[in-house]
Amino acid sequence: MKKALLSMTAAIAVATLSVSPVTSGEVSPVGTWQSSTGESRYEVSLCGSDKLCARLTWLRSDARTAENMAYLNKYIVRGARPVSENKWRGTIDYAGEKIGGSVTLVNADRMRLNACMLIACQSVDFHRI
Repeated sequence: MKKALLSMTAAIAVATLSVSPVTSGEVSPVGTWQSSTGESRYEVSLCGSDKLCARLTWLRSDARTAENMAYLNKYIVRGARPVSENKWRGTIDYAGEKIGGSVTLVNADRMRLNACMLIACQSVDFHRI
C-alpha cells in the first residue's frame, strides 16, 4: 500500500492546506524537486505558456518496485492548469483511475501536494534540490 501511495503521490501535484503561497513573480516551480521522504525526484517544467508538467526522474533503491519503475522517466503530470497565484490543478490517469490533485508553490524551495482518490487523501511536501 505504501508503494502504491508513493506512485499516487508521484502522479499528482499538491495543494496547500494551511500555508500561504508566494506572491507572483518571486519564484518559479521549474526545477528538480525531491519528496520530503527522499524516495523520489521529479523534474518540473512549464508546458505551454502556463501549464505545469512533472516527470519522475529518480527513485531511491527501496522505492524501485515494479509498480513505481513503470513511471520512471515518464511524465506523471501533464498540463495542470493554473487556478490561482502559484497553484495548479489537474487530473491524471493512475492504474486506470482518474485522480484529481493540485500543486501549490509554498516558497522558493517548497511545494506542497494534495491528492485524493475516493475518500483517501494524501499530502506530501517536496523540496527543491
